[in-house]
Amino acid sequence: MKHLDICRKYFETFGLEMIETSFPQLIGRYAAGLAGEGSGCFGYDDEISRDHDFAPGFCIWLTDEDYDRWGSIIQTQYDSLPSEFMGIDKKNTIAHDRMGVMKISSFYASFTGCSDIPSSTLDWFLISEQSLAAATNGEVFTDGLGKFTRIRNALLDFYPDDVLLKKLAARCAIISQSGQYNMTRCMKRGDMVAAGMALSKFAEAAISMIHLLNRKAMPFYKWSFRSLTEIDIKAASLIETAVGSGPKKAQPYIEELCAYISDMLRSRGLVTTSGNFLQDHIPQLMVAIKDEQLSQLHPMADCP
Repeated sequence: MKHLDICRKYFETFGLEMIETSFPQLIGRYAAGLAGEGSGCFGYDDEISRDHDFAPGFCIWLTDEDYDRWGSIIQTQYDSLPSEFMGIDKKNTIAHDRMGVMKISSFYASFTGCSDIPSSTLDWFLISEQSLAAATNGEVFTDGLGKFTRIRNALLDFYPDDVLLKKLAARCAIISQSGQYNMTRCMKRGDMVAAGMALSKFAEAAISMIHLLNRKAMPFYKWSFRSLTEIDIKAASLIETAVGSGPKKAQPYIEELCAYISDMLRSRGLVTTSGNFLQDHIPQLMVAIKDEQLSQLHPMADCP
């Protein structure tokens, strides 16, 4: 059984009763679920994941006012809930701050830098993809006030158009620089370490690009390729083959992927430029940005 399913059952078995019995004044005023860091929040946990932080538990998210009044008391009650559940034990927990009682504002601020919905284009731009993914993964089991879900849904709506354009321009820059240009130059110099690093940078930026074009936040690098396989099998196959082939044989797969990305940019009406050298698409992406502050940034700003 997946960690998220275990945590949901743990909440339904013990959490609901704890709130209803000991804190009836909070009924309809709290949110509970599991989201944030960790493979379990993404549903990517497996046998290997169980060596740490695979433990029964859940998050209780409170308003600032309710947390200041009740947070420490609820945390004490939460800590006293049964340690073992469905064959797993809380003793397996290393990162104790990932579950338990927390402020709604603090949870989101820890990932986005904002205690509520980001209020400016720059605020949105400064949120990394992996932070956005962590802030919106998992599951909300209950949310009486709806405040936690209101912010969550706004983040799930993804980056504003200007921010997306800027990030796409940056990805075009690093993909073309690392994969279409520098990797072969490094090999000509006999520097296979640098060529391998260029291929790695290409793969990371390409995975990010496909996520952005599908309006889905790319998670932490360890899970980014797995996430890609869920949204674009063709792109995933090309990247996997390129990386597996190594710098000496990767170029045809790199060019095929760049052609695929260029077609995606054109089909979405983001560029009209021809050709598949991604650097050539950057000026059109940048000129479409309406926000003056973002439009003046260097095209490579925000490279992963």
